[in-house]
Amino acid sequence: MSPPQPASRGTRNPRALRWAWGVGAVVVMAIGLILLLLLTQSTNNRELYERNYARLFAVNVVVAAVLFAVIAWMAVRLLIRLRRGKFGSRLLVKLATIFALVGLMPGLLIYVVSYQFVSRSIESWFDVKVEGALDAGVNLGRTTLDILANGMADKARSAGSQLADIPDAAAGLTLERIRDQLDANDVVLWSASGQLIASVGQSRFLLNPERPSPQQLRNVRSQRAVAAIEGLDETGTAAESTAHIKALALVSSRGLGLLAEPRFLQVVQALPPALVANAMAVQTANREYQERALARSGLKRMYIGTLTLSLFLAVFGAVLLAVLLGNQLARPLLLLAEGVRQVAEGDLTPKAVLQGRDELGGLTRSFANMTQQLADARSAVDHSMAQVNAARANLQTILDNLTAGVIVLDAQGLIQSSNPGATRILRVPLAAFEGRPLAEVPSLEDFAKRVNAQFDVFLSEQTHHGLDHWQQSFELNATASPFSQDAITLVARGAELPGSNRLLVFDDISEIVSAQRAQAWGEVARRLAHEIKNPLTPIQLSAERMEMKLLSKLADPEQALLKKSVKTIVDQVDAMKRLVNEFRDYARLPAAELKPLDLNALVQDVLQLYENDAATVRITSELDALCPPILGDAEQLRQVIHNLLQNAQDASEATRRPDFVPEVSLRTQWVSAAQRVRLVVRDQGTGFPDHILKRAFEPYVTTKSRGTGLGLAVVKKIADEHGARIDVSNRVVDGAVDGAQVSLSFAIETSVAG
Repeated sequence: MSPPQPASRGTRNPRALRWAWGVGAVVVMAIGLILLLLLTQSTNNRELYERNYARLFAVNVVVAAVLFAVIAWMAVRLLIRLRRGKFGSRLLVKLATIFALVGLMPGLLIYVVSYQFVSRSIESWFDVKVEGALDAGVNLGRTTLDILANGMADKARSAGSQLADIPDAAAGLTLERIRDQLDANDVVLWSASGQLIASVGQSRFLLNPERPSPQQLRNVRSQRAVAAIEGLDETGTAAESTAHIKALALVSSRGLGLLAEPRFLQVVQALPPALVANAMAVQTANREYQERALARSGLKRMYIGTLTLSLFLAVFGAVLLAVLLGNQLARPLLLLAEGVRQVAEGDLTPKAVLQGRDELGGLTRSFANMTQQLADARSAVDHSMAQVNAARANLQTILDNLTAGVIVLDAQGLIQSSNPGATRILRVPLAAFEGRPLAEVPSLEDFAKRVNAQFDVFLSEQTHHGLDHWQQSFELNATASPFSQDAITLVARGAELPGSNRLLVFDDISEIVSAQRAQAWGEVARRLAHEIKNPLTPIQLSAERMEMKLLSKLADPEQALLKKSVKTIVDQVDAMKRLVNEFRDYARLPAAELKPLDLNALVQDVLQLYENDAATVRITSELDALCPPILGDAEQLRQVIHNLLQNAQDASEATRRPDFVPEVSLRTQWVSAAQRVRLVVRDQGTGFPDHILKRAFEPYVTTKSRGTGLGLAVVKKIADEHGARIDVSNRVVDGAVDGAQVSLSFAIETSVAG
């Protein structure tokens, strides 16, 4: 058995197309998920969120639109298939709907819950207590920083009193002491013009330390001491490392004089990192809270829009996957259903299979194997049926060409079938009586009854004697006359067929019986010739001697009587001699010596003997010049022609009238289609009676009052010796018999020799 065929080219292209659609759908969904992830991450960074939200949202909308277009296109295709009534459309729609609902309902539930959660969560972010707490934290940080700054300003003013009497050259040691006292990072002494006098700490390593601004110096003169917090504008760890308190105090000089200038003491102290970090955190949180409070509705719309877009992507992806998965699930089923439909319609061509390893792919392969097995079985059955049909045709041809008759009967005697031989032998159209009892066939009632009786006896004795057939002879249409034309002698043989049918085979042995009768008559003729011929000569001689001895001794009246009596005896003896000679000729007809013979020349030779014939019936001839030589015995064929002409003249003589002179015609003909030469003799007599026509060639069957009936019998015997076909019939013209016709058909020389 050949393996199942893989999917054809027509099924590979849709498969590649489905793979392309599947890969495209996965790519689009992956892009959507990535965009959603980026959108989610951007919400943690306000600036990034505000800068990229529009573009991310637009790209997600495009992806959603593409998915929606694909789903709409597939839905339109499904609707078109459904309207056209294509096989499997309803199943595809049902599977797609089921998978879409499976993906849609959970998505909608999650969306509703998430929508409520997002809406209420955003509102909960902007509570009054949270806002008050953030404001209190900011105020607390400011107050703390202000206290630290004011304290540092007071300390710087107190430390400035220590420098009142210290000259500029010795101010360094005092500054070092002040730095230690105040735990400052940097201490600098500035002149009234803003020139550096002395410094300790980090500023001494600077080539150009930052000078106080003139405004700051004026403030110090008016307020004696000022302090400011710097570095809080930085973010992250930079603020923690650079945030400090810068205090600037006026150092008054105690000397009196117009030239004495005031000096300024600058003290820089770093703020604690924890304090700076907390202050910055509270400040940042308060700022973000205020910003988001102002953009509360826009933020809500962004989050809800992002959630809705996520729902669309999820739902579209679910529907698309539903259609694809439904198609993948339905495709093997549709393939099987289409294959089943084709098998139901008788199409057993190799079916397409799926190469998947799942159960549905295995099912398609099993179905393809089953279809292939059915195809092989059908092929085997077709081959067997072809053989059976060929055998049946051969058997029918044999039956049609059998010379024997064959009839098949059922157990009730109904005719099931018959061959042309049965119709020819029984002379009844048996084909018109099929399905009817044999006893209903005209003229076969007695035959059917006897056949059924033979079958009954055979079936009853079959089990006891082990017989397989019966054989019996039958005489059909027998009448009071033994020479009836319709009388048929049959030898029949019967047997039982499978299924209680009965086989009846029979053959017409009328010709055989006629031949046996002819053979018997030949034997009788031989014995009669032997027994009768011997006493005839002594009787004739004795009568003639009596005439010679007694004629002179008798008176005239007695002499006349004697002459008349002797003449009667001699004539009758001659007649008996002729009869005995005919018997002898029929019984002792020698075997024919077949030689090439020109039939036309032989006919012309015989016709010369009838030119001066005193018969009143004229003989005409029509000889075909195309007749080739035949194989025959000239003497025997001469006797055949003589017998036929004499019989024809005798038959035509009875119809002679003053106004009508009958004639006998002799004709030869070359039949090229049959490769035979035909000899036909016709008369214009009364024809053969019906009871004579069938047995015309049997001995002693004659219509003449004085004939022996051996003429046609001798002709038939000579024709058989020559292998010629002989036929006798009545000529019918305008519905009336117009004489008889005897025809002989001879084989040509080349045909027989070959």
